[in-house]
Amino acid sequence: MTNKKIYSIDDLLDIMARLRNPDGGCPWDLAQTFDTIAPYTIEESYEVADAIERGDTQDLTEELGDLLLQVVYHTQMAVEQNIFSFSDVVQAISEKMIHRHPHVFGDGKAKSPEDVNAIWEQRKDGEDKRRKAESILNDVALNLPGLLRAQKLQSRVARVGFEWAQPGDVLDKLEEELGEMREALRDGKTDEIRDELGDLFFVLVNFGRMMGIDCEETMRQANRKFSRRFQAIESGMKREGLKWEETSLEKMETFWQEEKKREKAAKKSQG
Repeated sequence: MTNKKIYSIDDLLDIMARLRNPDGGCPWDLAQTFDTIAPYTIEESYEVADAIERGDTQDLTEELGDLLLQVVYHTQMAVEQNIFSFSDVVQAISEKMIHRHPHVFGDGKAKSPEDVNAIWEQRKDGEDKRRKAESILNDVALNLPGLLRAQKLQSRVARVGFEWAQPGDVLDKLEEELGEMREALRDGKTDEIRDELGDLFFVLVNFGRMMGIDCEETMRQANRKFSRRFQAIESGMKREGLKWEETSLEKMETFWQEEKKREKAAKKSQG
């Protein structure tokens, strides 16, 4: 019986160092930089989220490993440039978590998740990085997905009073933006239409945020729903032996509505 080798974080660090070793390392890995690896880091984060969404814990184990590799990858490149080490990364996050959880590691009190969020932001406001920033928006990452970044920007400015009085006011603003979109459509100027569309997205995110809704997750949910219903159209066509070129939009809509009714019935039976 062969004993399986058990690897540690130190082994992973050594593997990455060897891959990046100019003497016998991997040509592809040696050619990479922080900039070229960053897209993979983002992609791996999404794959972790996808595994969680699918409830696939075996896949989650693998995807978390891929994400950890990204941390190790960036760290190795930093070590080569004498910027920081893996120990520095561990030190920084450990200090941050202890500092921002005084209700766990100190004498602070927190009875609810809302209390914890307030403590987190209060502690974050007191840290040098945010105190020295030229704008309160500076620590909202530029590369976040569009809806998520919009929601974070809005949350940040709301904390200093730049906020609608109530969600209904946002809907009034939405009506105003729709009017501007209709005007842009009449003019037929693509740049103006694109600009107004962005305004519509931003206002809708503001409404969702004020209602306590995660807009990025809501959009992912809408995407899943659309995919599920369109696949029901495909299934219906296959069942009836239909081809795209001979299937009318009305027929497709029939399959769509059947799936919609099925979903509502299933939801009603569950609760």
